[in-house]
Amino acid sequence: MFGKVTVIGMGLVGSSVARVILKKRLAKTLVAADADRDVCKVVHDLGLAHQVTDNLTEAVEGADLIMIAVPVGAMRKVAERIAPALKQGSIVTDTGSVKMAVIEAIKPFCRPGIEFVPGHPIAGTEFSGPEAGFDTLFDNRWCVLTPLPDTGIRAVEKVTKLWEECGAMIEIMDPAHHDLVLGITSHLPHLIAYTIVGTATELEDDIKSEVIKFSASGFRDFTRIAASDPVMWRDIFLNNKAAVLEVLQRFSEDLTALQKAIRQGNGEYLYDVFTKTRAIRKQIVEQGQAE
Repeated sequence: MFGKVTVIGMGLVGSSVARVILKKRLAKTLVAADADRDVCKVVHDLGLAHQVTDNLTEAVEGADLIMIAVPVGAMRKVAERIAPALKQGSIVTDTGSVKMAVIEAIKPFCRPGIEFVPGHPIAGTEFSGPEAGFDTLFDNRWCVLTPLPDTGIRAVEKVTKLWEECGAMIEIMDPAHHDLVLGITSHLPHLIAYTIVGTATELEDDIKSEVIKFSASGFRDFTRIAASDPVMWRDIFLNNKAAVLEVLQRFSEDLTALQKAIRQGNGEYLYDVFTKTRAIRKQIVEQGQAE
């Protein structure tokens, strides 16, 4: 598909993409780049690319496709560093969980002739680092692309094909709409999980030990989510502030309504809410997104 592909940021997502590219021979040359030399050593030892370097500028020279898979807060710095070395006609894409902020960070450094296709593979685990990646991470998962009005259709088609080869399903979406939807489906649940598990850490030692010992499935699920990469999620909340605050306000209002129903013994209201939420779960299972 490509002569040379450079993946910048070899965490869970970047290393998983690299595994697919190597396995399916989607590029003649795959370069893995990461500013952390220790990460580069692990990537080299695992054999995840043809070339491994911590020099981001050299990494992108002559690349047909550059995928930036770093935390959202680092996107601008990376884009600025690699901009002078991008060849004419190359495609830049990303894997950030926020799109408006990423577009603002990367687009100014894509001179005319450089195509930018913002993307977000909605897949992951609570683990991070190149060792955590695997080549089936994106199987049957959605990848949202948010191309800009001046993005060439051929560039979108190439990035689409790459993600399809990774096993993903593609959805084209407006970037602002993406941030609101993900604010509800991903960012708010993580914020709630961090809060609940954080509350548990503030309990007295004897109670906290019993909470850990007797954790039911609900609390276990929250701890899995709350174990996600703290740098990545810090950047997501800071860079999707408007959407997160909007959905958080809605959640706060709904939580107040539930609190009132419990206080007043309004079982009918509780039953109605729980029935609706059960239906949502059924729809998620039917669409194959439950695992």
